[in-house]
Amino acid sequence: MRINKFISETGFCSRREADKLVESGRVTINGEVAVLGSQAEEGDDVRVNGKPLREKSGHVYIALNKPVGITSTTESHIQGNVVDFVGHPQRIFPIGRLDKDSEGLILLTNDGDIVNKILRAEGKHEKEYIVTVDRPVTPSFVQGMSTGVKILGQRTLPCEVTRVSEYVFRIILTEGKNRQIRRMCAAFSYEVKKLQRLRIMNIRLGSLQRGAWRDLTETEKQELGEMLNYTLS
Repeated sequence: MRINKFISETGFCSRREADKLVESGRVTINGEVAVLGSQAEEGDDVRVNGKPLREKSGHVYIALNKPVGITSTTESHIQGNVVDFVGHPQRIFPIGRLDKDSEGLILLTNDGDIVNKILRAEGKHEKEYIVTVDRPVTPSFVQGMSTGVKILGQRTLPCEVTRVSEYVFRIILTEGKNRQIRRMCAAFSYEVKKLQRLRIMNIRLGSLQRGAWRDLTETEKQELGEMLNYTLS
């Protein structure tokens, strides 16, 4: 199989991150430096930074209520990175991102294949947020946000926006542009004061305490697998 898939299936990192490792010359197969598209099979001596990959030890799927100030990265040199914050005994990585200034639900795993399936844009997978802003939420703001906003040179997809209270609204996105909600609000001269993610597809934050994490339930994994046409093992 392709080297990026081989690496991701060990739980070391996602395929995308594996490609970066290969491109930087940090991966070898049986002593030879790997290139993009190299093939590796069971029994091959595959190493990253000179260290052999550990054999696959089972997949982990975690829901974390990320606090503000924690960064959604695997980079160990970044203080407050989400991997060190969780402190899981297995090597895990976040599925997507949640801004350092935002809080709420983020998923982590060692299953490299599921990352691409969830993040794939054409999947239009729902993510739900509750947002507090610095100005009253008006009907025109709700209408403008829901029909699409031009940010980063593109117009966002139509989305579901509902007013919760004078300064709070709920939004369900099916895409994930960089700091999308904050940029959308800024286009209407609103500033986000608090942003919390409540749901990713069928996985809900629920009563999970800030800073706490839990394994996904068997029911959640089954439902998620059905939505992705993928078996979570």
